[in-house]
Amino acid sequence: MSVLSDLVNLDLSDSTEKIIAEYIWIGGSGMDLRSKARTLSGPVSDPSKLPKWNYDGSSTGQAPGEDSEVILYPQAIFRDPFRRGNNILVVCDAYTPAGEPIPTNKRHAAAKIFSHPDVAAEVPWYGIEQEYTLLQKDVNWPIGWPIGGFPGPQGPYYCGVGADKAFGRDIVDAHYKACLYAGVNISGINGEVMPGQWEFQVGPSVGISAGDELWVARYILERITEIAGVVVSFDPKPIQGDWNGAGAHTNYSTKSMRDDGGIKVIKKAIEKLKLRHKEHIAAYREGNKHRLNGQHETNDIDTFSWGVANRCASVRVGRDTEKKGKGYFEDRRLPSNMDPYVATAMIAETTILWKP
Repeated sequence: MSVLSDLVNLDLSDSTEKIIAEYIWIGGSGMDLRSKARTLSGPVSDPSKLPKWNYDGSSTGQAPGEDSEVILYPQAIFRDPFRRGNNILVVCDAYTPAGEPIPTNKRHAAAKIFSHPDVAAEVPWYGIEQEYTLLQKDVNWPIGWPIGGFPGPQGPYYCGVGADKAFGRDIVDAHYKACLYAGVNISGINGEVMPGQWEFQVGPSVGISAGDELWVARYILERITEIAGVVVSFDPKPIQGDWNGAGAHTNYSTKSMRDDGGIKVIKKAIEKLKLRHKEHIAAYREGNKHRLNGQHETNDIDTFSWGVANRCASVRVGRDTEKKGKGYFEDRRLPSNMDPYVATAMIAETTILWKP
């Protein structure tokens, strides 16, 4: 095994200028991440300089077998924390050979919204709180839980410390450092309310980069859990009953909200979100109804509410924002399996472009 480990960690820079680029894309379910690697002649830092590539879409549920070629367009580059050196991770979106975005390519539509002059002028910031659950591989039951049984009730696990409270911290810390190495704007981590559940935060990130960074952070987490022999779940309600679900609370602000007097802009934006509540819930992904049940720090899925420092509301405004009269708000409706391209773009579209 030591020889294998040495080869896996081999530094190529001493023997060749060539690098390895791992192309990453989203599969047919909208949550399954796929990737494959190719050799490039030298280091690349601009995604527009990278070659397009293709894959068999019939094997990912994205194309029929008789016309299976799907084209990958490189969109963002990150450093590769697994191969290191000059090797890179490449976030891609997918198109037909004719250049049309395939139905599961949600980045294309989001990029259009973020490139709109009115949206670009507002410089939308996002801070996404990605919750997830670590599961035992062969039984799909949270790590740290007795197989077929339950741990003690919630209470001691949130930000808990100790072998009987924090399960999987080595994976969490490895992911944290790997994201920092990669260039992801990861801003923190913490243990969550349900044992075996954790959270990492990405942001503040501007516009389309929020989606790129969250997707590559998810990819890195999937790779680390693969190495550890653990399954990562983004199910919004992985365990039924008196256990917290998993969300992706999204903190959001625009330039107008961050400027003096921004609280008025925030309140107008929240009113717009209220008017389009059903549309947002529908776009935020299935499975959320089990999480948004009016319990465990959630509001009922069919009801919209907001409040200051209220973690049971649909939208929370922080006390610091209220005090300063400017800042940001938090959309707490989003589930852990949301597509960040869809969610961030829809929030911007509703609050900036949409006219009631």
